[in-house]
Parts: sequence; C-alpha cells; structure tokens
Amino acid sequence: MTTPTEPVIIVGGGQSGLAAARAAQHAGLRPLVLTAGVEPVGSWPDYYDNLTLFSPARYSSLPGLLFGGGEPDRYPARDEVVAYLRRYADGLDAEIRTGVRVTAVEVRSGGGYLVRTATGEEMSAAGIVAASGSFGNPYRPRLPGQADYAGDLRHVARYRRPDPYTGKRVVVVGAGNSAVQVAYELAARARVTLATRAPVQFMPQRIRGRDLHYWLRVTGTDRLPAAVLTRLIRHAAVLDTGVYRDALASGLVERREMFTAFTSEGVLWSDGTSEPVDAVIFATGYRPDVAYLAPLETLDRGVPRQVGGISTTHPGLVYLGLEFQRTFSSNTLRGVGRDAAHVVATLAAQVQGFGRRGPGGVGRVTRRSAAGTGE
Repeated sequence: MTTPTEPVIIVGGGQSGLAAARAAQHAGLRPLVLTAGVEPVGSWPDYYDNLTLFSPARYSSLPGLLFGGGEPDRYPARDEVVAYLRRYADGLDAEIRTGVRVTAVEVRSGGGYLVRTATGEEMSAAGIVAASGSFGNPYRPRLPGQADYAGDLRHVARYRRPDPYTGKRVVVVGAGNSAVQVAYELAARARVTLATRAPVQFMPQRIRGRDLHYWLRVTGTDRLPAAVLTRLIRHAAVLDTGVYRDALASGLVERREMFTAFTSEGVLWSDGTSEPVDAVIFATGYRPDVAYLAPLETLDRGVPRQVGGISTTHPGLVYLGLEFQRTFSSNTLRGVGRDAAHVVATLAAQVQGFGRRGPGGVGRVTRRSAAGTGE
C-alpha cells in the first residue's frame, strides 16, 4: 500500500512539470519533481538562439505568475522564457531535484510505483506525472541513402545559429513554424530550400490589429477539444505576419517538393535531378520522450495510451504536455496550466483512494543536484 509520506513523482522539470507541481500542491499532494537538467527550465536553453514565442507575453503565463518583464504584446525570446521558468520554480513550495534522470517506472508490489534513476537510486511514489515533454526524442525520418550522406545532417533540436552555414547550400525539411523560422534566418547567410510534401500553409499572426491569440481567447476557441481544431491547425501550421510568406514568394527561401533520397553528396529531388548539398536540417517534429515508462507496457509504439492525459492502463499515472492532449494549446505555456489542474485532480482522487491521506501541508522548496547525471 502507499503511505502518507510517499510523494507524487513528477518526471520533468520544464513548464509541464512545474505546472504539475503547483497543481499537486493545491490538490493536497506532495510533489517531487525530478529533472535531468541542471536547473528546472526544461528544454528551453537547448532551442536555437533566435527562437521567439508565437504567442505574446500576455498570453504566455503559467498559473500564478504573470510572464511580465516588459511590453505585454511582445513575442518573448528563448532566454526570456528560461528566466521566467527560473522565477516560477523559485516560487514553488515543492521539492525539485535537478540532475536526476529517470530510467524506469515500475508498478510496485502492494501498490504505487517504483522509480529508478540513472545512478541506481530507487524511489517509491504514490502516483506518477509524466511531464518529460518531447525535445529529448526528435523524430528523424529515414530515407534511402541517408547513411551514405557525407554532409551535415541534423535535427533542428541540434541547430543553434546560422553562422556555421554562411555561404553553404542548405535544405530544411518541414512545413511547420520551426522549419520556416529557421529557413528564413538561414537565408540571410546561405542558399536555402524548404523541402515539404505539400505547399506551406499560413495562418495570420494578427487579425484586425490583434494577435491571433487574443481571438482564440475571446472566442473560447483556445479551449475547444483538440479534435475540433487538429485538422485546421495542422494544415495551416505557420503563424505569420507576412514576412515568411513574402520570403517564399520572392524566392529568398525556395520551396521544393520533398526529395526522395540522399546521395553521398546531397539529395535526389522528386523530378529525378540530384544536387550537392552541404547540410540538411530535419524540422520534422518530436515524439513523446517517455521511454522510461516501457516497463509498464503502457506505450503503443512509443505513444502513451491515454485520454486527455489520463492513463487508460494504470491508475495513478497521468501525462502532461502532450501535443493536442486536450486542446490546441495543451503543450504551450498558456495552455498547460489548465491541463495540469485537470489531470492532477484525477490523480489526487486516485492516489487518495489507494490509502493516501487527505490534503496536508508541504515544505518549502528544496533543490538538490545529483552530480554527473544532467542532460
């Protein structure tokens, strides 16, 4: 059986994990956040240098702390988000352990869960919040000849800045926000082609002088079930003020049908022509980074079996930060807090049903690092 002293372990210390910790406190649970990073800011420091949010600061806050820091209608840069998450973590009454990589979660005999870490530590948990995001599991398609390509091949997760590509021939694969944003910034220094399977579709960033996120909020669209919006959003994926559309229209960024194979020196285009290429960057998205749940046999080809963030296979296991988990904004700063309240309420009912105590106090934040286990 679980005991009153056992925490709910939250795997991941980014925006999802921090939102989960706050929700767990409010539900009377004792959260313990485990993050592989050196500080509880998730993957944000590892994104490319010039990344900016596609939502204004006024719509980019987690529950309990406004994003702040300046003009509310600006689009915050990567480092602003990192600083915001630091402030958020510092204000939580929760135990946060950095440098702890979770390698396995197992069902414990008698109830609850056993969490194993890369250093061999074992921890008991009344429940699990899988909030580890997807940045650690980038999706890279496999194409003929890929192993023989001698150029620079990487996922956008490993792209930082355009300087190393100056004067080079670069192909960016993908039709989403990151692909277009990276291709556009590279075009100032390199000759760039955006390779996609269909024409790039755009969604206006501003409508009648207001940012799109204003309209999503006032119309309630932002809270609609994900199934209602998934098809629309995925086929009109790139938010744009007009800059990116103009870049493609003018030829600053060329768009071509996706190539069919790699050669040792470049790519083979769909029209049968081959071309030497210095670098290929896959901006092809991510998959949930939840391999540590494999012992539970709750994954279907790596994808969690869940509905709205609630496990359909294991009581006491919930998810947070999955793309389109409940709404269009589920894996964003502005949306993850709503999902956290939802999944943690279910989790609280489940673990308290396993014999946990009712709501009680929690201690002040403590932060401990495990040397040598950071990302």
